[in-house]
Amino acid sequence: MTQQRRILVIDDEADLRELLVITLGRMKLDAHAVGTVSEALEALGKGGFDLCLTDMNLPDGDGIELVRHINQHHADLPVAMITAHGNMETATLAMKEGAFDFIAKPVSLDRLRQLVDDGLGIRDRTPDTPVEDQLIGEAPGMQQLRRQIVKLARSQAPIYISGESGSGKERVARLIHMLGPRQEKPFIAVNCGAIPSELMESEFFGHRKGSFTGAFEDRKGLFREADGGTLFLDEVADLPLHMQVKLLRAIQEKSVRPVGEPREFQVNLRILCATHKHLAEEVVQGRFRQDLYYRLNVIEANVPPLRERIEDLPLLIQHILERLCQQWQISVPTLNRQATEALAHYAFPGNVRELENILERALTLADGTEIDSRHLQLRNNVEPAGGGASPSSSEAARPASQPLEDYLQEIEKREILRALDATLWNRTAAAKKLGMTFRSLRYRLKKLGLDQGGDDEDDGADSAEESA
Repeated sequence: MTQQRRILVIDDEADLRELLVITLGRMKLDAHAVGTVSEALEALGKGGFDLCLTDMNLPDGDGIELVRHINQHHADLPVAMITAHGNMETATLAMKEGAFDFIAKPVSLDRLRQLVDDGLGIRDRTPDTPVEDQLIGEAPGMQQLRRQIVKLARSQAPIYISGESGSGKERVARLIHMLGPRQEKPFIAVNCGAIPSELMESEFFGHRKGSFTGAFEDRKGLFREADGGTLFLDEVADLPLHMQVKLLRAIQEKSVRPVGEPREFQVNLRILCATHKHLAEEVVQGRFRQDLYYRLNVIEANVPPLRERIEDLPLLIQHILERLCQQWQISVPTLNRQATEALAHYAFPGNVRELENILERALTLADGTEIDSRHLQLRNNVEPAGGGASPSSSEAARPASQPLEDYLQEIEKREILRALDATLWNRTAAAKKLGMTFRSLRYRLKKLGLDQGGDDEDDGADSAEESA
């Protein structure tokens, strides 16, 4: 006979305690109810519980104390907060302290059932794959991030994943989902910056057939597609303000209304978000709503840029090369000393994603079992790893021995040649491309020694084109 799962219920209202015990009993669960912090600590000391539900306001303390105690002394016991309406700040604090979710009073049976299923799922969930196999790197920042991911996977709290473009924010989001109780449910990722503003509401919340021009069939929308699972909002800072309002309401009410639909649909999902922008600064500048920021940023996880964990470079290179060579069914090449040094001193503005692109390009260009520095085709913004401002991606830094005037003249010559090549040496078109007059361009061509010998016919054609 299967042993009943035991639930500890902590609430100072006797009627609610009795109701919860009866309701949980009908769910084939063994509920033990107490009304104070001291009684709860005594019960926890005896152990044997699979889930804890605690009220916030108790006669001899508060639920935050209990959440903190459980997180420190009973780390394997999932705990959720029971909170009154309008007390979302407290619920947010509880999740920061370790509660995996909260339930609002009056208690809805469907919501309670979902909360219990999520909590017991956390208790039962054991990772199939070690986090180390999914997130490569031994730098201190990566070790801390892996520990945080394991902890965050147990929670249902919204998480803000910060980090530069290409650093691996979506991989972190997928790991949090994969290690959590929702791992059998959908993981839906969306780039908020890639959706046209006029289509956002339909994309997120769905629409009813015929609700607008082009709505040829019903659409569920991303929120309902992710129901039961995780919705990852990448580049969330790119959401326009009118959509931020609708997103905030959907998160608060846990329901969505498709365009053209008179009724709302309940959704149960976890929200993870990310952006390469500084979200707090976006709030200060008025480009992101403060209330939505606090709703999404319950817990923050930061993904360090590659230049701050350059010691992980050999591990990443080997991992990426092995994966690519397995796909292409070729033997794994080695990097010679010049290539290794070039990568070690590169700034990686595009982070791990750029490293993957560099190595894939090098594999294509290398014609043997060795990758040389020339196969890497690194950009010019190389800098010693770990510090200093990098020059722009299109120009190298000026050599200390070169006069500034000569350096600027070289840049001017290079840009003019690019414009001329792009326009097949049509000087009028090149002048427009450079944002200058034809006469100004002709003067610069002579000054830089790029004039083609006073081609009168060409000059006449260009002059006529300029006059037109």
